[in-house]
Amino acid sequence: MRAVAVGFVMVGIGWLLQADPLAAQQDQFHWRGRLAAGETLTIRGVHGDIRALPALGGEAEVSAVKHARRDDPEEVEIEVVPHDGGVTICAVYPAPRRRAPNQCLPGGEGRNHTSNNDVQVDFTVRVPRGVHFTGKTVQGDVTADSLGGNVEAHSVNGDVEVSTTGYAEASSVNGTIRATMGRADWTGSLEFSSVNGGITVVLPADLSAAVEASTVNGSLDSDFPLTVQGRFSARRFRGTIGGGGRELRLETVNGSIRLRRPS
Repeated sequence: MRAVAVGFVMVGIGWLLQADPLAAQQDQFHWRGRLAAGETLTIRGVHGDIRALPALGGEAEVSAVKHARRDDPEEVEIEVVPHDGGVTICAVYPAPRRRAPNQCLPGGEGRNHTSNNDVQVDFTVRVPRGVHFTGKTVQGDVTADSLGGNVEAHSVNGDVEVSTTGYAEASSVNGTIRATMGRADWTGSLEFSSVNGGITVVLPADLSAAVEASTVNGSLDSDFPLTVQGRFSARRFRGTIGGGGRELRLETVNGSIRLRRPS
């Protein structure tokens, strides 16, 4: 990895970007910075796992290890993009020929096409309490363990597991989802979706929500009493828990859906 922005301070924004001593090695990256409560730290990968844990202090930390059997790990750059509302860190792969360059944009948006590149980037993230976290990858698992803010976790081919004192939203295509939420005061709609994988969501005991859940090859089960609207099916229902209000949507094709109270 190229040694860049060592000891660099963005005046007026307060970001601190520094190189870890190990960053001189080809396959290591380290970033540390301060985020205010309510801001979001977003990690976007392509090949590799993302694991988020509580911060040991008041700063957020992100480490990444790059490794490959065939391609050069240095071809994959780790980009840091500070922006209003937080910071986004991406693994940016070299674009295939005749394609526009890949991008790292706020919130994890932007192009990131790859072509048979086997570099894997595994992220380990430390998130301060009150800071929200978003993790997105294509080939890999996303884990957010015991966080203290709201969480979004998305994979294409991988499992997603979240536990937080805030609320969460998650999706996978080929993977299971398990989420434990400490709060249920979201506004609008909260969604959990998979295609090949079950969904288990642990929600606060005082939950009130309008719930819509469906599966094709699986079953539905809820620890919460449900007032069903319309016809009840073993694989699809629409109803309310408590006083209703905010929306909770859960959908999978091959897998079961479980709504659980805290144990």
